[in-house]
Amino acid sequence: MKAERKILSGNEAIALAFTDSGGVFASGYPGTPSTETLEEVARLGEVYCEWAPNEKVGLEAAIGASIAGGRAMATMKHVGVNVAADALLTLNYTGVNAGLVLMVADDPGMHSSQNEQDSRNYAKFAKIPMLDPSDSQEAYDFLREGLALSERFDTPVMLRTTTRISHAKGIVERQGRIEPKVGEWVKDVPKYVMLPHFGKVRHAAIEERLLKLREFAETTPLNRVEMGDTELGILTSGISYQHVKEAYPDASILKLGMVHPLPEGKIREFAGKVSRFMIVEELDGIFEEQVRAMGIRVDVGKDRIPYCDEVNADVVRAAAGGGGRPAGAAPATDLPLRPPTFCPGCAHRGVFSILAKLKVFVSGDIGCYTLGALAPMNAMHSCICMGASISAAHGMAKVNEIAERPGKPVAVIGDSTFFHSGMTGLLGMAYNGGNALVVIMDNRTTGMTGGQDNPGSGRGLMGQAARQVDIVALVKVLGIENVFEINAYDLKETEAAIRRGLETPGPYVLVDRNPCTLRYRVKRPVLAVDPGKCTGCKACLKVACVALGLTADGDKPKVRIDPEICNGCGICSKHCRFDAIAQSRAGGGDGNL
Repeated sequence: MKAERKILSGNEAIALAFTDSGGVFASGYPGTPSTETLEEVARLGEVYCEWAPNEKVGLEAAIGASIAGGRAMATMKHVGVNVAADALLTLNYTGVNAGLVLMVADDPGMHSSQNEQDSRNYAKFAKIPMLDPSDSQEAYDFLREGLALSERFDTPVMLRTTTRISHAKGIVERQGRIEPKVGEWVKDVPKYVMLPHFGKVRHAAIEERLLKLREFAETTPLNRVEMGDTELGILTSGISYQHVKEAYPDASILKLGMVHPLPEGKIREFAGKVSRFMIVEELDGIFEEQVRAMGIRVDVGKDRIPYCDEVNADVVRAAAGGGGRPAGAAPATDLPLRPPTFCPGCAHRGVFSILAKLKVFVSGDIGCYTLGALAPMNAMHSCICMGASISAAHGMAKVNEIAERPGKPVAVIGDSTFFHSGMTGLLGMAYNGGNALVVIMDNRTTGMTGGQDNPGSGRGLMGQAARQVDIVALVKVLGIENVFEINAYDLKETEAAIRRGLETPGPYVLVDRNPCTLRYRVKRPVLAVDPGKCTGCKACLKVACVALGLTADGDKPKVRIDPEICNGCGICSKHCRFDAIAQSRAGGGDGNL
């Protein structure tokens, strides 16, 4: 029988492979470019899957599933591995029972991330195998191979993708389906209880396992040689392989599918057969550092391949030809600025328009609301990582206190990020007598990644009803006495509440409960500008709504509203001193939770 073929993205291929490989349990936290993987597992509907509050919880749940005998997968983006690292760096000690794959999606070029970190460092750090597919077919095949390797070597396996693999589509040929089977749930204290005594024994086991993996790397077909013109030989992996093939289709290539540990013998033999030996890898020079440490000559490497951004065929050609990064591949700087902004009707716009007006220092977080840092709002002044807004604001307030300097910082955070890792920061603020104002913008979704459910949305990943967390009650339990709800569409009320929070000593929390307009398809009556009243002062444009524009005629252009984009939130009208903006025609929907 002819095998079934599908056109799938890398994320879809991984989800299908997990379903076809006897997968039993999948968990993770949404983060571009990894998000669609778990969503596709849910859509396929054959494997239990769930969103976790954060990546550490997701991996820990997958560890539990593996120990209990079920094949498991955890998914996250590269920065999520930082959150999960505590669990990962002990999981490498315990090993697994049933197979466990940690799928991590890197983002070279920072298309939707706060940094460009290279997850290959974590595989080397944790001394565990990592697989690096170069197309959708390999994403499918490598997930299956990863589960098998995990069980064969008693180790977690990292499957690394990058944005181009996660989102590009290609033909995938399915393999035979393995029926899900839950194995024996074994009590093995020395293996799964990492007391120091047991940990010392397991550390030795890790080193022994790494030696076996090095031997495996030399012979596995995951690492293959494509001999061609021996004038130029290129060591590469992942999406870089595709760029190398485009730039030099006739060159000899050593393509690594297993990127940790490296096959030293295979690399040494390959390098000895070519006149010039080149290493092409995105981001860090991880291969090159190890290859040079082996004493192998590298003719072209990170001296010509950039550490930043994505590699492409032009970069490979320029590097192999003796030049550096081509000028055409550098980010363009002469294009008109088109900064992203909040969706029309988003309640975040109300909060940030008041914070900008009050000129307070705002400690931000990861999410849609990061857009508040951009012009014309300019209302966010720091943003570090998930959950850091509250902790950082606490530190700022303590230093202000030491310096006897006035000024209470404001932390802004969304509901999903609060559940992820903001709660502990608020607990620390309550415990340590902090003095910051925290605004939790509860729109009942994980907005920036496309509207995934979270512990506050009342629904699970598979569509089932779930317990819905009451953030106000939760904040009180964490030890905050002053916690109040606000409506960010009411600017007067919001400004008054923020002023009270700034003037009241101690921790103060405001919770705005307005749904994400995009996720919940909120639609209100649209607004229009009365040209007879509009003076063209442009005060309304400061709310940075894409529905607002200027008329082209007249010495002083006036504001107009695009009715196809306006969501009728009314925030722009509240900034108009001439009552020139009013409701135009009836819409529908309910903006209240």
